Amino acid sequence: MERLTFRSMSPILPVETLELVFSHLERHELIPVLSSNSLFHNTASRVLYRTITETTSVRAVQLVKILASNDAYSRHVRSIDLDFANNTLTTNFLHLLHRVLQRLNSLTTLILDFSSTDNSADVAWIFEKCSFSLTSFTSSMRCDRSLARFLATQPRIVELSLRGINSVYDFELEPEALPILEHFRTVMSCPNVIREVLRGRPVQSVSISLHSGDVNASLDNLLLSSAGIKRLTVMSFEGEPPAKLLPLIADRLPQLEAFHLVVLMTTYTQEILLELGASLAQFKALKYLTFMAAGVPTSFSDERSIAEAWSKACPTLQTVILPKGLVWFRTDENWACLRDSEE
Repeated sequence: MERLTFRSMSPILPVETLELVFSHLERHELIPVLSSNSLFHNTASRVLYRTITETTSVRAVQLVKILASNDAYSRHVRSIDLDFANNTLTTNFLHLLHRVLQRLNSLTTLILDFSSTDNSADVAWIFEKCSFSLTSFTSSMRCDRSLARFLATQPRIVELSLRGINSVYDFELEPEALPILEHFRTVMSCPNVIREVLRGRPVQSVSISLHSGDVNASLDNLLLSSAGIKRLTVMSFEGEPPAKLLPLIADRLPQLEAFHLVVLMTTYTQEILLELGASLAQFKALKYLTFMAAGVPTSFSDERSIAEAWSKACPTLQTVILPKGLVWFRTDENWACLRDSEE
């Protein structure tokens, strides 16, 4: 029987088929394939470098050095996640990273995390003269004028996540920037950044944190979206109980469809959760609700009674997630969760 060789395999398996096969391999399994032959190397490298997720700073540094020395690999990159949170980067390495970003012409998704030291400096210059066109951008770098100028060059961004320090820096977006933005997430943003991002843009999904003294200003800025907010996630560092926060949100966003609330500074009891039903009555289209907070543990039956009480106050509710993590959903006139079906 004739032995099957790499040369004879080429016409039998199209490149598209090989690429599909390689896409099911783990990263460590793909590495040896690169040294098999030229056909396997070219196909495997497309799979290996198309989507890059580096979990450690050391591997991220190694990757940047590889991409800086090989244009063939750089042109395959569509999505890249670089985490330098545990390293303070030198100026020379930032220049190397700048050169790599200039090579990534096909890049559409970029995630960049820096250390607290680098986040407090102006590092957005690394985007100068980059030709990629992003649809998703996430970074911990500070929100300043340099970052705003970069965002103005990315009209195709649909999803934006800004996790950087921004209370002391000027951040002003051009009115024409981010014209199709739909999703915005932020952790440390002050009301000014929320205002700049949402104003006049078709954002429908927002995730923000609320801090004491900034609650009303941050919530007022949610009204600046040209499309109307439909999905909202709030991480509350506010000391006021949720019963005071929910009416503030409902007054501004009565047509909200999905609301996820994480309360960090106050505790809850079953009685407190039941009382929230009155506030939920102000929502006219709410379908999905998540409430997470520390407090006195509730029983399975307690959570069922809470879901039932909330649905009576807000008839549009379809799914509720409470602190035990159980997903409650409406079945005809009753409420059930996966535990019900398991039992």
